[in-house]
Amino acid sequence: MAENRRSRLITEGVQRSPNRSMLRAVGFGDSDFTKPIVGVANGYSTITPCNLGLNLLAERAQSALRKAGAMPQMFGTITVSDAISMGTEGMKYSLVSREVIADSIETACNAQSVDGALAVGGCDKNMPGAMMAIARMNIPAIFVYGGTIKPGRYGDRDLTIVSAFEAVGQFSAHKIDEHELFEVERRACPGAGSCGGMYTANTMSSAIEAMGMSLPHSSTMAAEDSEKADSAAQSGNALVNAIHNQLLPRQIMTRKALENAIAVVMAVGGSTNAVLHLLAIAHAAEVPLGIDDFESIRRRIPVLCDLKPSGNYVTVDFHRAGGVPQVMRMLLDRGLIHGDCITITGKTVAEILKDIPTAPPTNQKVIRQWDDPVYAQGHLAILKGNLASEGAVAKIAGIKESSITGPARVFENEESCLDAILAGKIKAGDVIVIRFEGPKGGPGMREMLSPTSSLVGAGLGDSVGLITDGRFSGGTYSHVVGHVAPEAQVGGLIAMVKEGDSITIDARHRALQLNVPDDEIARRRAAWKAPKPRYTRGVLAKYAAQVSSASLGAVTDLGLLRNGD
Repeated sequence: MAENRRSRLITEGVQRSPNRSMLRAVGFGDSDFTKPIVGVANGYSTITPCNLGLNLLAERAQSALRKAGAMPQMFGTITVSDAISMGTEGMKYSLVSREVIADSIETACNAQSVDGALAVGGCDKNMPGAMMAIARMNIPAIFVYGGTIKPGRYGDRDLTIVSAFEAVGQFSAHKIDEHELFEVERRACPGAGSCGGMYTANTMSSAIEAMGMSLPHSSTMAAEDSEKADSAAQSGNALVNAIHNQLLPRQIMTRKALENAIAVVMAVGGSTNAVLHLLAIAHAAEVPLGIDDFESIRRRIPVLCDLKPSGNYVTVDFHRAGGVPQVMRMLLDRGLIHGDCITITGKTVAEILKDIPTAPPTNQKVIRQWDDPVYAQGHLAILKGNLASEGAVAKIAGIKESSITGPARVFENEESCLDAILAGKIKAGDVIVIRFEGPKGGPGMREMLSPTSSLVGAGLGDSVGLITDGRFSGGTYSHVVGHVAPEAQVGGLIAMVKEGDSITIDARHRALQLNVPDDEIARRRAAWKAPKPRYTRGVLAKYAAQVSSASLGAVTDLGLLRNGD
């Protein structure tokens, strides 16, 4: 495909002259028309610290591309700051932005018939959005991660953005005073980079490195360190080689590569959002992958890394300890990942890892030794039951009790639930239900970091359950279950839960159950009517009309594909 795209500028003679004239205006000379054109998708913005440093990386990559014999053409794409929009109506646009990013990169690259793509992204949805576009286009491509933020410090502890959310709960529970609350807020985010724990951004960057679509070690570098910019330049060189060798994304993003990504997500203790995003990436690449595959991989992969939110360390600590390559080497040695997968470097996973030590350094505790894992099995469990016949996702690391049964405390949106938590109306043993926050019902499947962090801050993280058809931030931990499907808006049983109903969350048996007799459930179903959509115009209305179930990745072209079939 790329050769055909390039040759049209040269061989179609007079018919292509106007096209060449436009390119001359942006810097092409006579000899440049024989060079591969690379689209550089730049997610730079000052909206969020995650993307604050991206322009420098994009320019370094662009310079390297030119030196390697390509003609880079830079264009912008959007971002949404999840942490800034968290707890507001604006958070409904976060998951929507994943689709907008994917669509914009696909549109720009295919409209201009580029020969390759280099995407530079930072915040949570930049990465899956870029990977979805790359998988759809299937032209040589590479992803450059903007890098993690360095931790803030207060007293003797590292801070991340989650520290600020938890401080709100601690303040409301009278565990800290206003002075400490604001000291945490002032210090939590000291500069550029994505949220510093193994939250969604660092989870997805790790997954992309594991599947071979970014350079080794690049997923855990700090945004402000010089090695990050050097890695961007090296990524440009790697992409030019991939173009010349016609190494295509779908040769890299195979079923085996996605299994490697899932294994690494489990081993590093990554975000629940990885389930949603990897399903969407697999769909874009036309790779068969289902929600149950996460559960089967989880059972055989231990959690090897002691990383925030439920652990003690941040991503810069993980990088110093060996990062993703160290974890992958440990998994490869035990036959738990596929070493024969090709990567964007042209080398296989096994070839890349051959010089990585077989065990992590003994003078650190971030990456555990194999015989001393944080948890014996992966932390992202797929729960099913009458409340989630299609599945739900629970992060079961760090919880003291594997099961909780209690009375339902039902809320129709996130805001009313947060108000109740901060007012002290939620008690130990309760099971919170937040519904109509799913892909269609929200719409947009908001993250629930504000309520979950407030529960933890108030000391209720181990004693209160929470289920929702919305999502959780990568910074969430405790007794919480998200992505409940079918969602409330389409008549999932979560829509029919009543205040005081008994609900069981059982991580050990991977069950999510409404403890109500079947005949009562049947009566409720018969009486239920779907609410009207919350939005009838604009991007949220379009999204709600097209989006699939969370159990299928919350993609927006699945229905179109089925109709086409």
